[in-house]
Amino acid sequence: MSIPVVHFNFGGVQSTAAGLGRPYTVVYDGACKVCTRLVRLLTAWDKKRQLELIPFQNTTVLDRFPWIPSSAYAEAMQVIGPGGQTWQGGDAVEKLLEILPFGGVFGWAFSVPGFGGLFARFYKWFARNRYRFGCGEHCQIRPLNIDFGEER
Repeated sequence: MSIPVVHFNFGGVQSTAAGLGRPYTVVYDGACKVCTRLVRLLTAWDKKRQLELIPFQNTTVLDRFPWIPSSAYAEAMQVIGPGGQTWQGGDAVEKLLEILPFGGVFGWAFSVPGFGGLFARFYKWFARNRYRFGCGEHCQIRPLNIDFGEER
C-alpha cells in the first residue's frame, strides 16, 4: 500500500510537514518530562541520524500521518518508517532498538518468550501514568510544606 506524501508551500517556502527526509519518525508526547528526556537520549544515541523526533503537539503531525488516529498519539509513542509502516507503544520501543546502533544489547530481551507481552503491558501502564514521573505538572499542585512559625 502506498500513502501519498503531502507537501505544503507557503509563500514559496516548503513547510516542515514534509519532514527531514530521515527514514524513521518518532512522535512522542512533548508535554511529558520523561518523554522529552528519553528523546534527548535518542538524539545522542542516533549517530546515523535515522530518526526525526517530533512531539505530537506539532501542528503538522495529523497532516503528515493521517492514518494514525489523533487519540493514538496521547496513548503511546509512534514510530513511522519507510512506506508509512507504523509501530506504537512497546512495539515502537522494540523497533527503535533494532534501528539504533548497539540496540541489540537490550533488544535481545524481546526474543525471550513472553517478554514482548509483558513489556507491552508495562508500557501501557507507564504511558497512562507518565505525568506522575519526572516532575511534570503534578509537582505544581502538591500542597506546600511551609512553616509559618505559628506552632510555638
